[in-house]
Amino acid sequence: MTSRFREFVYPTHPLLGGLEHLTPLEYADVMRQAPMVGDAIKHWMDLFDTTSFQGITCDGTVIDGLFPLGADEGAPTDAAVAAADKLLGALTTEDRDKLSHPIDSKVWRAWMNPEFYLLPFGLRLEDLDEPTLSLTMNLIEASVSAKGYRKIVDLMRINDFLGDILGMKNVLNEGSYNINIFGTPSVTEPWGWNLWGHHVCLNTLFLGGQQVFTPIFFGAEPNEIDTGEYAGTTAFGDQDRAGLDLVQSLSGEQAAKAILYQNKRDPSMPPGRLVPGDELHLGGCFQDNRIIPYEGINADELTAGQREQLVRIVELFLDYQSSGPLAARLADVRAHLDDTWFCWIGGTRDDDVFYYRVQSPVIMVEFDHHGGLALSNPEPERFHVHTTVRTPNGNDYGVQLVRAATASPQLLED
Repeated sequence: MTSRFREFVYPTHPLLGGLEHLTPLEYADVMRQAPMVGDAIKHWMDLFDTTSFQGITCDGTVIDGLFPLGADEGAPTDAAVAAADKLLGALTTEDRDKLSHPIDSKVWRAWMNPEFYLLPFGLRLEDLDEPTLSLTMNLIEASVSAKGYRKIVDLMRINDFLGDILGMKNVLNEGSYNINIFGTPSVTEPWGWNLWGHHVCLNTLFLGGQQVFTPIFFGAEPNEIDTGEYAGTTAFGDQDRAGLDLVQSLSGEQAAKAILYQNKRDPSMPPGRLVPGDELHLGGCFQDNRIIPYEGINADELTAGQREQLVRIVELFLDYQSSGPLAARLADVRAHLDDTWFCWIGGTRDDDVFYYRVQSPVIMVEFDHHGGLALSNPEPERFHVHTTVRTPNGNDYGVQLVRAATASPQLLED
């Protein structure tokens, strides 16, 4: 890392200056009125209020039969249930009611990665006392891999670091996240939790030995901490490098198919492909039903070594999951490898900025370099990264498993 982001730190941020005294909810009210930002917020709220869950598809039709019920993936269900029960048992009745929702609650879909605190469901981490915060973090830790927990904590610390840079710790800090629990924690019945806030959004569903751990949003601006107690913290280097390694390995014929545009913000892109805030990623907040056609090169046109590189990329995106569910998801990916697509937008040199996506019937992962939002860089830079992980064809939030387990056709509606 080079601390290049320091070149783009505003002396006074043109949008945020003077807002450092506001509470998160007051800040969100101001953002609702801001040019462009307010339009995006209205669009997101309309999607949340008016749409029913279907799931991301490649053509608008959900493929059935992809997610069988009843497998024992070795999910950390017992540990997660124990941690959830301890958290719930430590709460007041009022806070327990705020935290808890039915398994089929629409609140699952309220997660969002910007710093705007628009949908105040659940409990806010920064409002918790230390014992309750510790129990909350224990639930997260019990549900993920050791590497995943480290990533989550690092990104929260980077968020706090960004708050320091901007003088906006009121809305950007280690506790700027909400947590919710869905259903009753159980080793046999479906239940889950989500955590969401700036650049960290997690959704996980447990059902016996199975675990579905999407949608996921991980991001960072900047993707490093260069001063203070946590100096040396970095994020997304492995996914950045793995994508470059694959695209650089492509032959000319392969690259012609995989690379959709040579420039990250190519002027020949169709209207709507480049979106302020989202840049090029397609699977972010409130995009639960998006139609995302396959693009680029099919994995059946890759060499055996390149196919392994493709699987390795997916593994890096899924390394927040504990070993059993991770192995199950990678087995799913391999089973559908001949129907897996890889696409790239941007340059292919080591210092270029880019977007890439791996997509199949059972997985979609995205990596995207972004322009400045908190920082002043007008063009995408390597120090601002967004990543998403989705389970297409209706199994985000584990919906397909819950439908099979409960025989309920409608979920996430109310």
